[in-house]
Amino acid sequence: MDELPESGSRGCDPLRTGQDSILLVRKGGRVYAYADLCPHLDTPLAWRKNAYLNSAGDRIVCAAHGALFEIETGLCTLGPCLGQSLTSVPLTISPKGEILLARIQTKETRQ
Repeated sequence: MDELPESGSRGCDPLRTGQDSILLVRKGGRVYAYADLCPHLDTPLAWRKNAYLNSAGDRIVCAAHGALFEIETGLCTLGPCLGQSLTSVPLTISPKGEILLARIQTKETRQ
């Protein structure tokens, strides 16, 4: 939690593939986790490392299409995937403040 500031975002690579596959956003003291894929074309969302939020810091933005997603729900509110949602990743926060992610299935782990 110490590495994820309030109103901040961060990518992580829990599968150790060399590319961030999960994005984390901290808002209102809560942490939200999503697969780092736009539902429109399965492209990564960030325009640079850890840059997942719009300039106002109130929406997740897809750098490829400009689609905007609600932080709390992952729902697309603007763009080519309107009405679709990011894939949520369940998480827990340990007593030490560590963010623990549930295992998710990706294209690579399904094969």
